[in-house]
Amino acid sequence: MEKTFGNNMNITNIAIIAHVDHGKTTLVDQMLRQTGVFRENEKIQERILDSNPLEKERGITILAKNTSISWKGNKINIVDTPGHADFGGEVERILRMVDGVLLLVDAAEGPMPQTRFVTRKAVELGLQPIVLINKMDRSDARSSEVHDEVLELLLDLDASENQLDSPFLYAVGRDGWVTSDPALRGDDLGLLFDTIIDQIPHPIVDPAGPFQMLISTLDHSNYVGRIGIGRIERGSVSVGDPVLLLPLGDPGTVAVEEGTRARVTRLYGFEGLERTEIENATAGDIVGIAGLDGVEIGKTIADVEIAERLKGIAVEEPTLSVDFMVNNSPFAGKSGKFVTTRQIRERLFKELERNVALKVQEDGSPDTFTVSGRGELHLTILMETMRREGYEFQVSRPRVIKKNSSNGILEPFEEVAVEIPEAYVGAVMEKMGPRKGEVIEMKNTDSGTVHLRFKVPTRGLFGYRSEFLTDTRGEGTLHHRFLEYGSHVGELVGRKRGVLVADRQGVSVGFALFNLQERAKMLVRPGDSVYCGMVVGENARPGDMDVNVCKEKKLTNMRTTSSDENIKLEPPLQLTLELALEFIAEDELIEVVPDAIRLRKRHLDPVVRKKMAKTKAAQ
Repeated sequence: MEKTFGNNMNITNIAIIAHVDHGKTTLVDQMLRQTGVFRENEKIQERILDSNPLEKERGITILAKNTSISWKGNKINIVDTPGHADFGGEVERILRMVDGVLLLVDAAEGPMPQTRFVTRKAVELGLQPIVLINKMDRSDARSSEVHDEVLELLLDLDASENQLDSPFLYAVGRDGWVTSDPALRGDDLGLLFDTIIDQIPHPIVDPAGPFQMLISTLDHSNYVGRIGIGRIERGSVSVGDPVLLLPLGDPGTVAVEEGTRARVTRLYGFEGLERTEIENATAGDIVGIAGLDGVEIGKTIADVEIAERLKGIAVEEPTLSVDFMVNNSPFAGKSGKFVTTRQIRERLFKELERNVALKVQEDGSPDTFTVSGRGELHLTILMETMRREGYEFQVSRPRVIKKNSSNGILEPFEEVAVEIPEAYVGAVMEKMGPRKGEVIEMKNTDSGTVHLRFKVPTRGLFGYRSEFLTDTRGEGTLHHRFLEYGSHVGELVGRKRGVLVADRQGVSVGFALFNLQERAKMLVRPGDSVYCGMVVGENARPGDMDVNVCKEKKLTNMRTTSSDENIKLEPPLQLTLELALEFIAEDELIEVVPDAIRLRKRHLDPVVRKKMAKTKAAQ
């Protein structure tokens, strides 16, 4: 039997926002447990809302999720939003559907760059925050200092008096308790639920007026197509109702003829973890609507007789692009199920159904697609997903998307926040100089760490993360977010080291790798198949070098020493897509297949590469 959302429950809409790994998804798990979404004896996995395999592996939320709980006769719609800057567009759109935010901050780390970014959006929209300082069980927790840092953040963002007067709570989300006193341990999350009901205003809507709803996010079903998700701002809607889908534009009344008539074929509500079919819904609730062709984020669904458009939602512009190409390496088609241009094209355009911050362009070459996104993580998530689905393809080195203005060429800049031990400040500053990084802020803490904020060109960060981890001995943390478009800063220093390139096809052997590892960091291990033009290692010096990794030791009649028999090899560098994108040069490609990630030269023939190098040097 299909369910109906009536008016017998008060509705509260709230978003949970925080930086990566501050514990918001774990907190939602506990909120669902304690409100009876699960039976007491029901076995459930951790990070319930992170259904995507990549979300579970990386420990981050990629896609915004909707859920709801009931507490003392109130329905609380909860949206768990991404914490990484590359998915900031998801966050911004979600905030338009809610009336308050639960600002989750780590008790040791305090407000981080992404926290500032999302909180600014919430403050600008006039949303009421509840501050929850999480992970109070950490040995380095500093709740008092973090409390002051959050207040400073709100002051910096010109928060209103009501927003500055936000309640502060303290929690251990993993254990499922909240308290108002940092010195005391709480019993459960009851105080949090009560605070949400008391402090977050109910949606200001008109249930009696003509229907009106803004599409804030999208979902997709193989059965019903695109599903537009948003909060009903006015009126009510039922399955079978005729509606108007209004084109993007300025808010206000438009001619009925401008809209596209459609009929609501499916209506979805959110209860617990389930998206359930419902018969009708009223103003203030968050629902999904199917049956509308051409539904896009920012469009308004309106009454068929009163075509009144709501203020739209801006989808952030991409800052990075890469070329997706058909795999044409000697190993093409050996492990992938989907390898043709048509299959890759269909998959990329299908991704646009949900991933609205992504853009796909078909350029002059029939087997090349230019894919643009918000950052390296945004693009690598797509690549990794396609790889696991059985696709084969090649990708180029990322390029920043520049803009022309009256002041000349503009390029994207990132705000980079690092936290490092004091001993490594010099090494980080030294590396940021050639990358055109400018220091915005520098703070010393009592614990001996230093907080640094830089303004850096986006392309200046290519290849830096691995250097940063090396320079800080793995003890530093680095986060970045898009800041602004600024004046082009000229040429930057590229990769200083060359690569080792296989000069023939075959199988790598330990003897050859042993002789090469003194002058390079290898990317292959004994037994790996290689082909001519494949990158097999990072040279310790500038310049590329063709090598034979298939060379076996010649047999003689002389007895070998024990040292000859026991070849010790250094473990090869484990390639990830993020590392590969940061590593490759302009003349290289990443070969992405289901069972491997390889690096290769664009031109596999060494003779062709030498000719190209001579031509470039002569220019």
